[in-house]
Amino acid sequence: MPYEHILVETADDVRTIVLNRAERLNACSPAMASEIRDAIAKAGDARAILITGEGRAFCSGADLAGRGDESVSGGRRAYDSLSQHYNPLMMEMARSPLPIVSAVKGPAAGIGCSIALAADFCIAGESGYFLQAFVNIGLVPDGGASWMLPRLVGKARATEMMLLGERIPAQKAESWGLIHKCVSDDALMDEARALALRLASGPTLALGQMRENIIRALQSDYPSALHQEALAQWKAGESADAMEGAMAFLQKRKAEFKGR
Repeated sequence: MPYEHILVETADDVRTIVLNRAERLNACSPAMASEIRDAIAKAGDARAILITGEGRAFCSGADLAGRGDESVSGGRRAYDSLSQHYNPLMMEMARSPLPIVSAVKGPAAGIGCSIALAADFCIAGESGYFLQAFVNIGLVPDGGASWMLPRLVGKARATEMMLLGERIPAQKAESWGLIHKCVSDDALMDEARALALRLASGPTLALGQMRENIIRALQSDYPSALHQEALAQWKAGESADAMEGAMAFLQKRKAEFKGR
């Protein structure tokens, strides 16, 4: 798939995806959502993913302009866009075997908020903020926000974000546990890249199993989580990285994982 709305580069085992519509504060059109999904799905040559935005915003939300069939009602168009473009992107992020880092400067609003928070680690600059403004236009949060936010910050704060539709600045988001870290804008990309590089040098298969275990555990009971951990340990235990980790432990040296 040719990319018109994002920039993609893979270097040092990190696939960097840049939302590239700075003139629209990186508003995420259905086409952009499909491009991001494709870039994640085809990141097999990488060992970690970094998602950020060009210019002064991460993503100002969904851009449904130019959706096509204007004979269809707005609500139906939104449903179709979510079902065909945005929701598949969120599922691709959840199912990816690679750890994902997001770097947020400026607004992460609507679907942009969901994309940023769906990463394993969200780092925000001091100018960053998180916003669920749907209530201000008579709509409801989407992109998995209704599932994600209560699990990240609890029912009371999730309700505050969704029903009041007010900005959550990066420093407050960090204090809530909504994001991994708030740093200065100048340090944002260095911090995010350093973390992505650290993850890319880790045991890729085991990290992927950890991601899967976390998602499953959020939806299952304790015995099921124990069983899933046992299955994941079986898979990870047969990897070359697990053998390298054991040898490094015995030899009292740092493990050199290859992602296999």
